[in-house]
Parts: sequence; C-alpha cells; structure tokens
Amino acid sequence: MTAPATFGRTAADAMVEQLRGYGVEHIFGTCGHTNIALLDALGRSDIEFVIARHEQTAAHAADGYARATGKPGVVLMHVGPGMMNAVTGVATAALDSVPLVAICGDIPSYMYGRHPHQEVNLHADADQTAIYRPFVKRAWQVQRVEDLPRFTERAFWTATAGRPGAVLLDVPMDLFSRRLPDNAPAYPLPSSATRPDLTPADADRIAAALRGADRPLIYLGGGLGGPEGRHALRELAEHLDIPVAHSLMAKGSLPDDHPLVMGMTGFWGLAETNAYTRDADVVLAIGTRFAETDASSWDPEYTWRFPPGRLIQIDIDPAEIGRNYPVEIGVVADAGLAVRQILAAVRGTPGTDRPRLREQIRVARSELFAASAERGRSDEFPLRPERILADVRAALPASAVLVTDVGWNKNGVAQCYPLPAEGRFITPGGASTMGFGPAAAVGVQLADRDRVVVALIGDGGMSAQLPALPMAVEQGLPVIFLVMNNRAHGTISDLQSSNYGRSYGCDFTDPDGNPYSPDFAALGRACGADGYAITEPGDLAAALKSAIERRRPAVIDVPMVNEPVPTPGHWNIKDIYQGKFSQD
Repeated sequence: MTAPATFGRTAADAMVEQLRGYGVEHIFGTCGHTNIALLDALGRSDIEFVIARHEQTAAHAADGYARATGKPGVVLMHVGPGMMNAVTGVATAALDSVPLVAICGDIPSYMYGRHPHQEVNLHADADQTAIYRPFVKRAWQVQRVEDLPRFTERAFWTATAGRPGAVLLDVPMDLFSRRLPDNAPAYPLPSSATRPDLTPADADRIAAALRGADRPLIYLGGGLGGPEGRHALRELAEHLDIPVAHSLMAKGSLPDDHPLVMGMTGFWGLAETNAYTRDADVVLAIGTRFAETDASSWDPEYTWRFPPGRLIQIDIDPAEIGRNYPVEIGVVADAGLAVRQILAAVRGTPGTDRPRLREQIRVARSELFAASAERGRSDEFPLRPERILADVRAALPASAVLVTDVGWNKNGVAQCYPLPAEGRFITPGGASTMGFGPAAAVGVQLADRDRVVVALIGDGGMSAQLPALPMAVEQGLPVIFLVMNNRAHGTISDLQSSNYGRSYGCDFTDPDGNPYSPDFAALGRACGADGYAITEPGDLAAALKSAIERRRPAVIDVPMVNEPVPTPGHWNIKDIYQGKFSQD
C-alpha cells in the first residue's frame, strides 16, 4: 500500500532554492499582493531583490544585467497593471534576443473569470499571459503547484536555448503559499547542451564561395556571441582580406579601428559602406535579420542587392534565413561555431591581399571621424552633439560601457564614436525603445560595479525613466546619467520639420511657448546623486572627470543644439510622408 504523501516547503521557498541553483543573484521588480509570498521567501535567501519603482524600469534593468553578464535577467511583477507596465521592457529584450525570465503573480487560481481585484478580464476569459504571447518565446500559466518547479526549469531553458529571448512564467498567488510534496522531483538545468554546428562540407562550400569572390563582404549582426566567435571572425576576415560591415547591434564586435571594418550599413550607415554593399558579389551574413534601417528599407538603390549578389546567411533561428532576401546557402547554426568551421576550411589555403580596399576603408573612415572631430571642436553653446561625444570619448577609460537610448546618443555613437576595443556599446535595437538607457545602465553597473558605466541619453529618454535615478542611489551604483538636453524629442522634431516645414507636438515648451526642461542636475541631487549643470563649453569635461573620480551616482545635464544625425542611407518613411509609395 502506497504511503500518503507528506508536504514540506512552500512552493515559494522551493522556487527560491531552484533559482539559487540556477545561479540567480539579482531579481528586479516591484511588489504587489500577488507576489509577496515569493518576496518573503527571497528575503530569507541570498538573492537580492532590486526595487525598481516601476515595472518598465525593472525590465530594462534586468535586460541590461543580462546583456552585461550573458546570464538571464529576472524580473518580478504583479498582476494586471504591474505586468502591463512591464510590456515595453520585456518586449525590448525579446526583440533583441536577450534572455529574460519574467515572473508574474496572478489572481488566485480559484477566482478565474470572476473579475477579482486587478484581473485582466473584460470581453474574454481571464488570461493575462495573452498580452505577452506575441513577443515572448513562450508563456506558462501554472495551474497546479506541482508544475511550478518544472515550468520554472522550462522557462530558464527556453530563455537561453537556441535564439535567446524573453519568457513569461505566470503564477496564481495562492500557489506560492501551497506546500509541495516532500518527494517532488528536482528540476536542475542541463549541465551542457550541444548547439547546432556547420558541417565540414558546408564550411568548404562557403569557403570556396568567399575565396572565389571579387568583392566579398562579411556582414555582422548582433548574434555572433562571445569572444571565441569574434576572434575567429577576425582571423577569417584577415586571412581572406574581406571587409566587414555591421548592423547597429554589432558595433564593437570587431574594433572600430580595424583596417577591414567598414562600419554600419543602412540609413545611418557610412556612404562608402552602402556603396560597397550594393556591388558585393558574395555576402556572408552572420546573426542578422537585415533590419529595415540597416537595409535602407530593403531598397536596392541604397544598400543590398540580392540578386545579383549571392547571399550566404548563418543564423540560429531558421525563421530568419531568407526572411528579407533570397539566400543561396542558408545555415541554421550557432554563429560562433559556424565561423570557426569556415576559418578551419580556409586556414590551409593561400591568403588574399587587397591593399587598395584597405586604403579605401582607411580614407573613408578617417574622413568620417575627422569630420566628426572637427565639428566636435566647436565652442558653440548649447553644445553640438559631436562636441558632447568628443568630450565623453576623451574623458572615459577605454573599458567604459556606453548604454544609449534613442536619437543622437544611439545613432551618433554607432556612426562616428570610435569605440575602444575594451569598451562596450549597449543599445536598444529591434524596438528602439526610448527610456531603455537610464534603467538598463543600472542593470549593467550592477553586473560590474568596477567599470565606468555611462547612460548616454536624451532628455526625453531620461524623463521616460526617472525611477532609474533613485534605484541607482539605493543600490549605491556609480552610474553616470549624461543627459543630452535639446528640450525636445529631437530626432522626430527634425524629421517633422524636414517633411512638413515645422515641428509641432515634439518640443517641450512652457505655457508661453518658450523652450522648457526640468533641471535634471537638481533632480539628481534631490534623489541623492551628484548633479552637474553644464553652463559653458568647458564644464562638461570637468564634470565627467569629477563623476568618474567620485564613483557616485551622477546626473550631468548638458544643453545641446537640436540637429539631425547624418543619414547617408535611406528610410522610406520619408517617401511615405511625401505621398510616395513602392509599386513592388
């Protein structure tokens, strides 16, 4: 006769122990009546709960932490408005293939459909997971307490396996407090997993195509992975003397000063780079989805031409192979492993030498950076954006991390900021989320307290994520929030002015129509951070020096003129505004 089951730990206690076993050290989030049982269990563990004051802030901070560490970020949310507040942050991570586990409390399991307090239920049966399903890799809604450990393991595995991404684990609040059977099985994560690789035969085919090309090109996206893949890519490019172009997300994968790095493609890309892409006869595309702005709205007059160009595409997600362009060779594989296989296939063959191409790249890149540096010498005040970037580059240590938002702070850095080899550039790509920078920088700094981390953001982005300031202060994190303040949603204001002759609804003004801005430096001081108000050109360099030395949270408010980022490529929204459209 089978002995009756005995019950021990609560599901919340068991979940915390499971998270500790998975290496979770920090959880970002907010409290609510549906998750306080889990918070109570966390309070008795060595996992640190980072209070964020707003769920979007929590999600961006967890995202930044994940990008900095390579480990999944974890965000804890409350039912209804709490989990809806986090949608933008979780979706930002999802669209940039960042591993993130979102855990959300839900209404009691026995009250579904009765519309208890804060349940998402109006015209359909209650299912708050449906809000997340369009962008997460998977959403689990726990129905039985016995399933929580298994679903937790599935969530962490799914977030990190294959193409990384965000997942949702939805837990009715009563299940956290119920007790698990003593004999409930443990669900450890697999200790290792085989990732898809490139076969030697396919590596030989790709190597032969690259060797036989007259104008080969390697196009790099954000999916290459760790240092081994980057080292192999560099050796492959150098052996065959193949130029390397990159997407926004891939800046820094190879050093900016490498003689084969052509720079970014597309709308904000270098004119020389876009010209080369149009006539490249063989393109090896690695870990990229050919995003619209990186591909000039897929218009062959400006960037890529397939055909006549031949495309070889490597991606771990089969859905990306051939999504936007016809592919001659498509490979579903881990990008880093695949590059190493191609390198092995060419290593025994004679190298290639294209000195004229290297000189063309050198001249084009030198002209780009020289022109930016020349504009950056201006003592005009408010400061020109190039001057701000020049002062930042001169002041920061080579290992500093730049976490950007949207606008000049993202596109200008990607285009003309010479990133040191030891540095990092972290930016929102797929969603291009305003407000990402301040909160993500806090997560990045928490992952590495010793590095200098700068949130390079506009006044719109800072205003969108003010809770990041007290979060940095509470955690004792020396994030430098540098606000490029043009008193407007500047990029959109410029876009509207250029297409409609005026800007309306994009600029911040007081009741009399005068330009308006909060005093961000004073706001920083009010939150307990250092605050620096820049009032003349020389102040910025001094403020940066002080902030770096003091190692305290700091806000630097820099008045900036509103001028557009140069756009050598094309984005067809301009055609749309002018009433044009494609017949294709």
